[in-house]
Amino acid sequence: MEKKLNINEWAVEDRPREKMMLHGVGALSDAELLAILIGSGNREETAVELMRRILASCHNDLNELGKMGLEELCTFKGIGDAKAVTILAASELGKRRASAERSRERTTITSSKDIYAYFHPLLCDLSVEECWVLLLNQALKVIDRVRVSTGGLAGTAVDIRLVLREALIRRAPAIALCHNHPSGNTRPSNEDNRLTERLAKSAAVMDIRLIDHLVLTDGAYYSYADEGRI
Repeated sequence: MEKKLNINEWAVEDRPREKMMLHGVGALSDAELLAILIGSGNREETAVELMRRILASCHNDLNELGKMGLEELCTFKGIGDAKAVTILAASELGKRRASAERSRERTTITSSKDIYAYFHPLLCDLSVEECWVLLLNQALKVIDRVRVSTGGLAGTAVDIRLVLREALIRRAPAIALCHNHPSGNTRPSNEDNRLTERLAKSAAVMDIRLIDHLVLTDGAYYSYADEGRI
């Protein structure tokens, strides 16, 4: 009968804590870092092997891993609710760190690509639509961002008065609107078109410039400014 190895007999690659202490955190793979978080695997495989298997199921893409839900993660043998929650919490912390770094840099918006890069980590994984307004100063540097609406799978209602109120409170002479389409289709709806037209006109009356409205998905976007519609 084959003897099972205890933890002290595992190779250092299967003991990521020891590997980190010996070589530093930069020496660890994504699977090894995640293995530290979940603590243990199952009877057939180590935590590192388990995380390699889970990552392989999402093409070794941490963004895809972050999109997994609790139930989906729990389908893997060795992953229960507690470990699944830990993995999802780590993914969310990574997104928030990236977002905080951009905020500290006081991002300057020069194109639709800048708006997409700013909002992508925030909106790409959502299963429902959300709409955010980006508040900008005269030099088009980011003052703040505010969520102005959240809704269902197919749409979210935006109150133009709320958008302009946020701009007036923060004394923002320019704004950009961005919302996601969980369906993955970047084509704007008729309601998106009406909202953009009404907001641009209402903002102009108050001497506020709507520089763009983006419809965002994970990997693509539609820009009203790029299409000459603003």
